[in-house]
Amino acid sequence: QVQLVESGGGSVQAGESLRLSCEVSGLTYSSYCLGWFRQDPGKEREGVAAIDSDNETSYADSVKGRFTISKDNSKNTLYLEMNSLKPEDTSMYYCAIVPMVLPILNPDYYNIWGQGTQVTVSS
Repeated sequence: QVQLVESGGGSVQAGESLRLSCEVSGLTYSSYCLGWFRQDPGKEREGVAAIDSDNETSYADSVKGRFTISKDNSKNTLYLEMNSLKPEDTSMYYCAIVPMVLPILNPDYYNIWGQGTQVTVSS
């Protein structure tokens, strides 16, 4: 079965950068969408960026121009390059996958999730 393991979170100053990684294992289907999401305690999970198996991407308005989603199929790894980080980007970040070829940001569509990695941005 598919498993997702995030890494790369940490604590940075505003304006700095981080790269999150999500290692994907057990993937047996070739048509899918991978997404990055974030969630604060007591709040709904928010879609940040998504990329499908055709390399179509979508981004939340709040991160457009600052974050870049990509994947390396040879390494079975999903990435989220985060630049110009702001304190409001502080959150737990999760990766997820769904067997659909569409870059969906709605977390309700996703059925397999990683355990999350914390990103903290201080001003």
